[in-house]
Amino acid sequence: MELAYSDKEIAFQEEVRNFFTSNLPAETVNAVRSGSELTKKMMVEYHALLAKKGWLASTWPVEFGGPGWTPVERHIFEEEACRCYAPRTVPFGLAMLGPVLHKFGTKKQQDEILPRIISGEDWWCQGYSEPGAGSDLASLKTSAVRDGDDYIINGQKTWTTLGQHANKIFCLVRTKADGKPQAGISFILVDLDTPGIEMRPIRLIEGGHEVNEVFFTDVRVPVENLVGEENVGWTIAKYLLTHERTNIAGVGFSMQALEEIKALARKVQRGGKPQIEDPLFAARIAQVEIDLEAMKITNLRMLFKAQKQNGPGPETSILKIKGTLIGQELRDLARRVLGPSAAPFPGTITDGNLALAPANAANNAARYFNNRKTSIFGGSNEIQRNILTKTMLEL
Repeated sequence: MELAYSDKEIAFQEEVRNFFTSNLPAETVNAVRSGSELTKKMMVEYHALLAKKGWLASTWPVEFGGPGWTPVERHIFEEEACRCYAPRTVPFGLAMLGPVLHKFGTKKQQDEILPRIISGEDWWCQGYSEPGAGSDLASLKTSAVRDGDDYIINGQKTWTTLGQHANKIFCLVRTKADGKPQAGISFILVDLDTPGIEMRPIRLIEGGHEVNEVFFTDVRVPVENLVGEENVGWTIAKYLLTHERTNIAGVGFSMQALEEIKALARKVQRGGKPQIEDPLFAARIAQVEIDLEAMKITNLRMLFKAQKQNGPGPETSILKIKGTLIGQELRDLARRVLGPSAAPFPGTITDGNLALAPANAANNAARYFNNRKTSIFGGSNEIQRNILTKTMLEL
């Protein structure tokens, strides 16, 4: 793997940078820069912008509407998107359901569902976790009982991210109660307008409405909405999660955050010296920068491997662990630079008459608290270490 960009890749980097600087709406850039909650309108418009350019489904094969990028081009795109304060694309249809349908879906499902993801006609959310089944997903209890040409679904899902904006949900359901728990799970697609579905908001510690709980009461879903075979949903679930964990790593967003923190630490004074000169703080910055550079190379290496084997492998657990820990460390460092101004109330850090903290400094506390969840969702980091121990170390 060549670590230096070729002339072609440098030209592509320039194209991506020019595209974002010329086309991103200012209100969206400001929301991302400040860490504010994005509206559905902002996210839909951003998806439409990428779709028009042919760049939305960046990880999809060409035959399904993807741009046919190499792993390096995908890395460049993500890096430049973050540098220009573009939003993160909503992953549930693009990075999760899309790859599942590429591999396990019927021709009819592919033809009907995939174009609607790219066009924005459908917004998908994920129905995996339950109140008693998070990292131990095999213990899920939401049931789907066959009744003629339908399944009747009863149960509850939780931590359903951005479900308040969605019109569709893909769910893991139990279709067989006896035997090994993993062997009785199926993967099914559900229209959220179906009678019997109720969605309730969950407020997170920083006050945002990002996740929800969803209740299913005698919900009828056509059998044709089953993806793959009945009772083999566990295989599909694991395949989807490898894609989700790659997305959670957030290399580009961490690179962006690191540069912001270093710039701020050069301005903010502590004891008459810039915060960046504090030995302990400088050591933490150096360590996280080393970890981030190592993760960038690991991410590229795994993208190349995924391209060769037609999908990511268990190594994505490495990215998930390191990516979330780096992101959490960066948010903590941001709070330490800002001091009281990072608290969830208005304030500024000043040196004489010079205001050194950004106007959105108070958002850093919310971003810090929100980021605590990343080492838990997508499979907790403890579970990821178990996966690596079993699949890679064979212990």
